[in-house]
Amino acid sequence: MVAKAPAPAPLPPDEIARRLAPWQPGPAHAEPAGKAAKAAAKEGPPPTLDLARFDPAAKPFSQGDKASDKARVEALALELDTLQDLLYADKRYKLLVILQGTDTSGKDGTVRGVFGRMSALGVHAVGWKAPTDTERAHDYLWRIHQQVPGAGELTVFNRSHYEDVLVPVVNGWITPEQHRQRLAHINDFERLLTETGTVVVKFMLHISRDEQRKRLQERLDDPAKHWKFDLGDIAARKQWDDYQRAYATLLAATHTPWAPWTIVPADSKTHRNLMIATVLREVLGRLGLRYPEGDPALAGIQVE
Repeated sequence: MVAKAPAPAPLPPDEIARRLAPWQPGPAHAEPAGKAAKAAAKEGPPPTLDLARFDPAAKPFSQGDKASDKARVEALALELDTLQDLLYADKRYKLLVILQGTDTSGKDGTVRGVFGRMSALGVHAVGWKAPTDTERAHDYLWRIHQQVPGAGELTVFNRSHYEDVLVPVVNGWITPEQHRQRLAHINDFERLLTETGTVVVKFMLHISRDEQRKRLQERLDDPAKHWKFDLGDIAARKQWDDYQRAYATLLAATHTPWAPWTIVPADSKTHRNLMIATVLREVLGRLGLRYPEGDPALAGIQVE
């Protein structure tokens, strides 16, 4: 039997911050509450960033070879399970984790690899598809608000409300003015969540075009993965550059102090999970979670 690689020691907080800084879109910006959406329609183009400067093949959080990185992911998954139990018992906070990325970027794999050790109690994942007729009859954030976490809960969004500033923008279904308004709406929506006890953590899973080609081909070559393949993935791939520009815009426009983005280089599945689990461990660790005080009347009781 081959022994498993030991998990490397956890990175100290200052080292995590140092490695994380280059993978955020830039300085977080804030807008006056309540004024952003109204002003947005009258302003010029929204901010953008050079997404090409973020290397999808990079491994900034790797601490050795693939085996040791996998061991660290497993150790972090167990730590996150304990912290999620504390979150559920504490009830002072809610945690919303947003996984956003192109087709095959690894959203499903992240849910399995990072959150798979957690109890189903207080944790659930929401996979977002095209809106139904009922959902289209409401504003585009209506369906999103219904799925945000309650007290003590951890909710993972597999895709999210950011689809509403990606697909409609790339396909020209909304005007530039509506695009700017939606970006501002989202900032205000996330501000509402954070001001009422929700911690919002956003990850953009960043893969290269060549890595996407390989993963799509794997789905076609493996009959067990055909269910994952959709012909629409090929159509969207032809719009790769347009989607990259849309991502560059939303990342710059919605990277705020209350809901910052982390760009995760995701060509490596193991590193993707390692980076996300490391960040979440830090976020939860900073909350000072604790179990509630026990009932004094229980002291001394012996169960026979």
